[in-house]
Amino acid sequence: MKLILAIALGGAIGAVARYQSIGLFTRWLGVGFPYGTLFVNVVGSFAMGLFVEFLVTKLNSSPEIRAFFAVGVLGAFTTFSSFALDVSVLTERSNLLAAGAYIALSVVLSIAGLFLGLWLMRSLLG
Repeated sequence: MKLILAIALGGAIGAVARYQSIGLFTRWLGVGFPYGTLFVNVVGSFAMGLFVEFLVTKLNSSPEIRAFFAVGVLGAFTTFSSFALDVSVLTERSNLLAAGAYIALSVVLSIAGLFLGLWLMRSLLG
């Protein structure tokens, strides 16, 4: 139960930080390009690398602390950081084929899923 609460608390913090970050970039730079989303994806991925390495190798932190940061805060701030970590794990295991397939499938299928959802809802709504 402590693990779930840690993830929930971290998720709330990460989601609000994402919302605020994207809003700030939109106010600064407009809506012509998704600068805010790009920012949270890059910063979240960088932070995932820092936190995961530090929490595991230097602090030997508890599963709750790791889940709070990696799954909760950074997972809600940007799921791209989780995606980047998955690619890193596959690459470090020398499974480059799986890493490449994961990258390609994630991008293509996620975009296809979005378009399918748009099409389906538009079809249902007439």
